Amino acid sequence: MSTSLAGTNTFLSGGGTSDAYLEAFEALSSAAPLPERFASLRREGLEQFGALGFPTTKNEDWHFTSVSRIAEQPFTLVPSGSGAVTQEQIERFGFGEASRAWHTFVFVNGRFAPELSTIGTLPAGVQVRDLASAWSDAPELLEGLGDLASSATHSFTAMNTAFLHDGAVISVADDIKVEQPIHLVFVVDATAAKTMIHPRTLIRLGTGAEANVIESFVATSDAMAFTNAVAEAFVGDGATLRHYKIQREGQRAFHVGTTEVTQGRDSHYVSFSFATGGALSRTNVYARLDGPGCGVTLNGLYLLDGEQHCDHQTLVVHAQPNCFSRELYKGILDGRSHGVFNGKVYVHPIAQQTDGKQTSKTLLLSETAHIDTKPQLEIFADDVKCTHGATVGQIDQQALFYMKSRGVGAEDARRLLTYAFAADALETIEIDAVREGLERMTLDRYL
Repeated sequence: MSTSLAGTNTFLSGGGTSDAYLEAFEALSSAAPLPERFASLRREGLEQFGALGFPTTKNEDWHFTSVSRIAEQPFTLVPSGSGAVTQEQIERFGFGEASRAWHTFVFVNGRFAPELSTIGTLPAGVQVRDLASAWSDAPELLEGLGDLASSATHSFTAMNTAFLHDGAVISVADDIKVEQPIHLVFVVDATAAKTMIHPRTLIRLGTGAEANVIESFVATSDAMAFTNAVAEAFVGDGATLRHYKIQREGQRAFHVGTTEVTQGRDSHYVSFSFATGGALSRTNVYARLDGPGCGVTLNGLYLLDGEQHCDHQTLVVHAQPNCFSRELYKGILDGRSHGVFNGKVYVHPIAQQTDGKQTSKTLLLSETAHIDTKPQLEIFADDVKCTHGATVGQIDQQALFYMKSRGVGAEDARRLLTYAFAADALETIEIDAVREGLERMTLDRYL
């Protein structure tokens, strides 16, 4: 197959970076060929990535986040069969005894690892497969793959599509409630240094279905690796999907994660993003409320220190009437870290009786940490109730004085107030084990 990235001036110049990606694409196409209808999706992704190149800060959506550190590094694909992750290491990324009963699917350096997975017995009407086997064994489960995640406008989505190979496919039939969470663990080890990993997740919930899906992105070393994940979720009429993304990779890692969701009538999509890892990370959540009476809840918490950079972008499109959206994102920044939050709500003319609320709050623990936050509303309907707000501040000195006057040491008081700020967001998590686990991580970080 002949595909060229030549002439794409948006790739960072130098070192033949575009040639490195083209060589990686050709190697993957030879080693892991796909049925033609999926192979054409790969080719389309490569062509779109070549046309778009890496985004720059001239792009409004990337104004506060430079990806030059990713673009300048010619990442390679992880060799097949690499990785040396143990069951004991995987246990550390779980959520205590309760998570032992979950349906856990482990991916090491982007490849499904059945020997480390504890799938258990899935209910009738529920299918969870690794993408690499579904291409040939269960292509019917891949209906809609690539329909939501747009390669035409999003560079990293196009890149992920170009390197489609493995990931997870989750299908829940009508009126089925999956009692135990489905936990997807994407782990990177030292053998993935200077490589790129492109996991893809496809979730389909039928009418009236309900499921909890957790995606954990973790690392067993501090290797510099690049994870570029994409998830697509179709939430049927009256269905409920709770989707948790936990990003705690190594401090030298690069991470870009994009989730795109479409919702049917009276459905509910609940998202929580927890981010503590990575030198540079970006999480995009794009939700389209495409059925009357549906709702979306997007919450998040990010904890940064040192030179870390973390960017969260949300887009909620109200495309039908009588829908609601709720957003709460909180950040705690220390050292010279940099946080970004950009939340956009778009209300179509038809979307009367829209009820939207968006809140962004940031706590700065040092004079050198900084945040760029930009809530946006674009409303083209006249019968709506939409609000947004953003606050940035330091620890409340009155509260600090009060605690010190009650005998709490200055440093302990500072840590307790920091944790209390984070706890407000963590309390929105509905799965007890996940909430308690993330509370412990936050406590360990500040207490």
